[in-house]
Amino acid sequence: MEFTPEIMREIYSRIKKQAPEHTFVSRDPFWMLITTVLSQRTKDAETDSASIRLRNRFPGVRDLAGADVDEISRLIYGVGFYNVKAREIKEIARILLEKYSGSVPENREELMSLPGVGRKTANIVLAESLGKPAIAVDTHVQRISYRLGISISKDPSKTEEILESIVPVDLWIGFNPTLVEFGKSICRPVSPRCSICSISEFCEYFKRSQKSIEKNR
Repeated sequence: MEFTPEIMREIYSRIKKQAPEHTFVSRDPFWMLITTVLSQRTKDAETDSASIRLRNRFPGVRDLAGADVDEISRLIYGVGFYNVKAREIKEIARILLEKYSGSVPENREELMSLPGVGRKTANIVLAESLGKPAIAVDTHVQRISYRLGISISKDPSKTEEILESIVPVDLWIGFNPTLVEFGKSICRPVSPRCSICSISEFCEYFKRSQKSIEKNR
């Protein structure tokens, strides 16, 4: 199947109708950045709890920049690699304070120069907090793209490039969180709910599954 912008608009429309609404702890650029760094290799519930505990104790950039790393570690205990992330987020706050007057930079390259910030994190901050069109490819977006047949690459940056070439730009903001919720509720890593999926007619994974079932009858 050729995934044209028109087909991608239809696919996204169906996904958006079926996926639960995604909620963010905060859309403030600084806290979006910190929360997304915390989220790496961590479940959403633990990420959100850790972010809230941290923000309640150190509500601003200056507060976090001056915080004790051991206290940060205790507050975010439970997230993956919490000791490493404690040092990273304190350093992020320090750099933002000293280099950007406490503001979050609004371009990908500067964001990616910060400790612990990769392309996915930068794109999430750009799109979901700063309102700048970007597509963040995490495990959910990668899996859904692969199953549909949009991308056969396991490289997120390559998948991002493909998606940017076929997804209309006006859909980029909100694209990641919508697919994340769809990936958690419908197109799950294990036991995807293909029988109720609204986009199965476009999906190579579903087609292969159906052929396998028919073959084994």
